[in-house]
Amino acid sequence: MGTDTEVRYMEKLVRIKSSKYGLDVHLHPEAPFEELLSAVKNKFNESAKFFQGAKMAVSFLGRSITRSEEETLIQVIEDTVGIEIICVIDKDENSEVFYRNIIEQCMEDSAKRDGRFYKGTLKKRQVLESESSIIVLGDVERGAKVIAKENIVILGELDGSAYAGAGGNRNAFIVALGMNPKNLRIADMVAKKQMVYQESSTIKGPKIALIDGSHIYVDPLTE
Repeated sequence: MGTDTEVRYMEKLVRIKSSKYGLDVHLHPEAPFEELLSAVKNKFNESAKFFQGAKMAVSFLGRSITRSEEETLIQVIEDTVGIEIICVIDKDENSEVFYRNIIEQCMEDSAKRDGRFYKGTLKKRQVLESESSIIVLGDVERGAKVIAKENIVILGELDGSAYAGAGGNRNAFIVALGMNPKNLRIADMVAKKQMVYQESSTIKGPKIALIDGSHIYVDPLTE
């Protein structure tokens, strides 16, 4: 395979396009994964100076990839161009509105340095605390706990405990893709476990917990 042919082949493997919320990385549907990794590294290397130090969301399109492959791709991109990938967006019509709203909030919080990101799943006995708002890019498993003085956003399943508004803010909220918490608290108010499970079981998709009057309610997160 000649040099020009190799270059054209590599260009077909990966295409990068910018979107309002980050980058869309189009992957060849049938190429071996190792070849894709090499092509991704080369493609981002060409544009390193434009991305260095940025925080953004990424979507992987064109083929189905495993969680392990996704993590490998993220690592290669971050190592190659020095960006921080704050979220991987699944381009699904049922979740796009939710992710769009979260990404906008993430970017705003990053600019103001008013929020914090945690990348990974919180496991049993792990406790994560924040002096402001916090966005968890993963699940909160049963036995784990998240505490924030302001809002909590979980881009995953909340099965453990969440305490928002720990600084006394009764307007704070808790958002999760899936909400089946062991304990839920906002400011000085604790949600009754039975009520949380009753309300959560009837709601499909992302949910938000907030104080309304003298109770914490769980509602669908809508646009």
